[in-house]
Amino acid sequence: MIPTPPRPPIFGETLESLTATLAAWSEPAFRAKQIMDWLYKKRAVAWDDMSNLPKALRARLAEHFDIAPARCVLVKDASDVTDKLLLELHDRSLVETVVIRAPQEGVGQEHSRKTICISTQVGCAYGCRFCASGLAGWKRDLSAGEIVAQLIQVCLREDATTPRAREELASFDNIVVMGMGEPLANYDNLLRALAIANAPWGLGFGARRVTISTSGLVPEIKRLADERLGFRLAISLHGATNEVREQIMPINRKYPLEQLVPAARYFAERHGRMITLEYILIEEVNDSLEQADHLAAIAGELHAHVNAIPYNTVEGLPWKRPSITRQNAFVDALRQRGISVTIRREKGHDIAAACGQLRLKVEKDGKIEPAPARARALVASTAP
Repeated sequence: MIPTPPRPPIFGETLESLTATLAAWSEPAFRAKQIMDWLYKKRAVAWDDMSNLPKALRARLAEHFDIAPARCVLVKDASDVTDKLLLELHDRSLVETVVIRAPQEGVGQEHSRKTICISTQVGCAYGCRFCASGLAGWKRDLSAGEIVAQLIQVCLREDATTPRAREELASFDNIVVMGMGEPLANYDNLLRALAIANAPWGLGFGARRVTISTSGLVPEIKRLADERLGFRLAISLHGATNEVREQIMPINRKYPLEQLVPAARYFAERHGRMITLEYILIEEVNDSLEQADHLAAIAGELHAHVNAIPYNTVEGLPWKRPSITRQNAFVDALRQRGISVTIRREKGHDIAAACGQLRLKVEKDGKIEPAPARARALVASTAP
């Protein structure tokens, strides 16, 4: 049984819900806005930081809400400026959050574009054969507050280490919901978390800079298409025929391509935005020119962009990445068919940055490895 947290995370509250709670406590409505300013604009890490709140109210908030629902216990810095944060939750569960930097030409690292990859579940129930996230099975969904807390942990880290990080409320440029878990299987908590990130009283983060990835939950894709906020959609395709996709993605048995492609088309038509087809290239599985032809047909029908990703080796799994020659031949075949495609060369291999790898390694070893000196200082400064 999952331990019940003594207090819900404050980061799961909306301005409306917090205002209602304060009203029940006979507190004025303006206090809710003050609290949100402390959380998202001033990055308060303790209730006593909120100096313009009455002491009695701070004590009551501390009694009812957790201000530190995620504790950073390990930071891995890669040679390619990709960082992975391992976060511990109230029940000792571990989740991963990744910071992917894309340095801008001619400027320093502090000006790099930062994409934050967040998790939505502890583990995963969907069992994609190539992925480390589901090797230990699914444990539970993250709450909305735990999802938002990942963004706050990144903000605290970036604020402390990167000049100019605080020029905007959010210390990053893009959010991709592509970490541990199937995001659309935790639909309500995810949408609440993203609404909090988007809100002007939250992080004020534009919905069009958020990409939600799914392995292909057809009903939820259609539901997402009808949402007010226009998030981007990425579909983890990884196979361009049912035969190949079922070999590596069990979800295809429930939602085959005949259902998935129309759902993706519906989303694209509703939002008028190009969707992305994520395609991990696995040697002798899905990297043939025949698969490239089928993929080109799907991408052409959807007017989609293809993101080709050479497989990131996972210990204990048999899959291999294709040679550079086979990677290039696959991508060239798509381009010759007029498909928009990029090939995403490896990021973070030396820190096990693929989804679930670091968590799996730490849980297998049964210990948290020492972090670098800079990381240890940050862990200490942001720990509850």
